[in-house]
Amino acid sequence: MKQERFGSRIGMMLAMLGMAVGTGNIWRFPRIAAKNGGGEFLVAWIAFLLLWSIPLILLEFGMGRRTRSGPVRSFVDFMGPRRAWMGAFCVLVAAGIMCYYSVVAGWTARYALASILGEIPESAPGAFWARFTASAWPIVPHALMIGLAAFVVARGARAIERAALVLMPALLVLLGILVVRAVTLPGASDGLSYLFSVDWSQLSRARIWIEALTQNAWDTGAGWGLVLCYAAYQREREDTALNAFILPSANNLISLMAGVMVLCTVFSVVPPLIAQAADNPESLRGLGSLEDAVSAGTPFSAQLMQQTIFSEDNAGITFIWMPQLFRSLAFGRFFMAVFFLALAVAAFTSLTAMVEVVTRALTDSGMTRRTAVQTTAAGGFLLGLPSALSLKVLENQDWVWSMALTLSGLFFAAAVIAKGVRSFRNAYLNHEHSDIAIGSWWDFTISTLVPAEAIGLFLWLLYQAWRDDPEGWLHPFNPENVFNVGTVLFQLGIVLAALLIFNRRIAASVSRS
Repeated sequence: MKQERFGSRIGMMLAMLGMAVGTGNIWRFPRIAAKNGGGEFLVAWIAFLLLWSIPLILLEFGMGRRTRSGPVRSFVDFMGPRRAWMGAFCVLVAAGIMCYYSVVAGWTARYALASILGEIPESAPGAFWARFTASAWPIVPHALMIGLAAFVVARGARAIERAALVLMPALLVLLGILVVRAVTLPGASDGLSYLFSVDWSQLSRARIWIEALTQNAWDTGAGWGLVLCYAAYQREREDTALNAFILPSANNLISLMAGVMVLCTVFSVVPPLIAQAADNPESLRGLGSLEDAVSAGTPFSAQLMQQTIFSEDNAGITFIWMPQLFRSLAFGRFFMAVFFLALAVAAFTSLTAMVEVVTRALTDSGMTRRTAVQTTAAGGFLLGLPSALSLKVLENQDWVWSMALTLSGLFFAAAVIAKGVRSFRNAYLNHEHSDIAIGSWWDFTISTLVPAEAIGLFLWLLYQAWRDDPEGWLHPFNPENVFNVGTVLFQLGIVLAALLIFNRRIAASVSRS
């Protein structure tokens, strides 16, 4: 039976952009950029766009063009049946992220509704967030979001394309509205200056480079298998190389838009709040570290922003701080609704891609698409329930599977190294329909730099976790620290052991179908 294809290049690229653009662009990027100095972070971030994201996305485009299948069958094709477990691991990484990401997507949908109905912001900052996350209500939007994603995926590539043709332009319009509003606020120029000015001496700090690589690994989708699955639906005459440059570049441009929006808003709204607190200390009540800093007499500065607002976790900034900032703006309720609608759209399109990856792996093993989608949705919902009911569980899963992402990128590089990097480039990147030629720089990047980056990042993050908790670093069930080394080794160890044990069965399932 002839495989379904995307109907147009623009449809395919919007679907892939929807896959790449998610909460990592809109809520994580602004915090990480601000926390790491703004402009100097952007230098390292752009460097890893070229040294991690684009090379791996080129790889996934080429692999998808070659195999027209999901990760498991692709790894068997490239490395033989003894390495089927590596492809299955990449699928499980996407599945692990999918289970808790659906919960996060549900949060964004609930907040979009709450902003429209006027339920937020409340007079006590964070009150709505505290009540919501302490209840069982997150289960409802979690079920809704994964159900809607499954509904789209069940209808195939053309349905994913049609959804992207509507949702991605809508997202860009919503973000555009927010950016225009942000840059026209009083004091917005201070935010722009902070984001784009570079202190070159700070580039000697290893942390900036680690954070830049981590951000690229998280928000472009490189090395997840997401691009591979969508690339399997590309038309025969598609320009693989050019598409692989356009996708991550467009994705990172959207991250920049989000950074401009958030930092301009913060630098416009927070200084007047601090000034107001001199006469009315209650105006900052509930805003945590900022309230403490202002009470201690700390004046406003970029360093104050780093140490207070941007020291919060992603959820704290998005679901506690942003409603309070919009509250201080004219027509703030409207712009807050636009913000959370944009966030919900971005989360949904990324979730759809994760559902597709798992579904594709199951169909490659012989399931009908309908059964595969139902299995994926049901499994994602059930396995996501602990994250819906406990923030600590969600944070732990985010830590574990984010670490696993580095190994996923490493495995993709290993697959092409086994096939032959130069022969892969000549056959599947520089084919007759490519308008640009990929040079030998890509061979060196995939065979040497990407593996070094993946292994280095994995070990560095484990080292940081050990350094932060030298007493309980190896305790996999430490309730006081969900970001420890032991929980990563325990959970990923179980996954890898199971995949190795069942490797022969996994390989046989994709060979029979």
